[in-house]
Amino acid sequence: MKLLPQQRREKIFNLIREDGHAKVLDLSKIFKVTEVTIRQDLEKLEDEGLVIREHGGAYLKNISANVQNIELLNKENMTEKEAIARKAVEMINDGDTIILDSGTTVTEIAKLISGFKNLTVITNALNIALILGADPEINLILTGGEFKAPTLSLTGQKAADSLEGLHVDKLFLATAGIALKSGLTYPSISDICVKRAMIESADVVYLVADSSKIGKNSFASLGALSLIDYLITDSKINEDYIDLFSSHDVKMIIS
Repeated sequence: MKLLPQQRREKIFNLIREDGHAKVLDLSKIFKVTEVTIRQDLEKLEDEGLVIREHGGAYLKNISANVQNIELLNKENMTEKEAIARKAVEMINDGDTIILDSGTTVTEIAKLISGFKNLTVITNALNIALILGADPEINLILTGGEFKAPTLSLTGQKAADSLEGLHVDKLFLATAGIALKSGLTYPSISDICVKRAMIESADVVYLVADSSKIGKNSFASLGALSLIDYLITDSKINEDYIDLFSSHDVKMIIS
């Protein structure tokens, strides 16, 4: 389906907000429009104060300050995310080996992990590594990969390769959008291989997503909801979605 200019610009901005930057040539191929059209889109986004154009592309405004302060950009629905994190921590036991994905909700989980004995945590998030790194009871393993500034995470095929052959008890996975038809979706293509490798490594997959993400679609699809074992979300979820997901064998945990 052909996107309207405003829809395309919104998706371009979501991609830049996720990756921190984007090239005109790459965007032209992704959205199947001319490079001239993409330059016009980036000019419009710059006029709106969202990005800063550079030769051959654009980058996210104010990204340097967030990286220097080790702050994530997405601060929406924090009350709900904190509630989800509290419920997620209840799923962790002493001696577990777990993967913590990057993102604001999973970061809230990391903040609550204390008091566990002999816990092994694998993560691709630099901010989560800094939160957990000083705990003597946590064996912390950080993936390799390319640094993605807005999410303070490591991504791409090298990050995925570093998970190959690993086995973990539980994965706490993030997503940008979740729907029955499109499944799990993300703004960035580079994350898909990492998420898939995480899922393949885990016995149990907990998707942690606040209710604002339910029914939404992002740019790149990871796959069907059958990839996850549990969805942990907040109490603001619409009851219609609860019934709908339940009818498709999605196990739900409401915080």
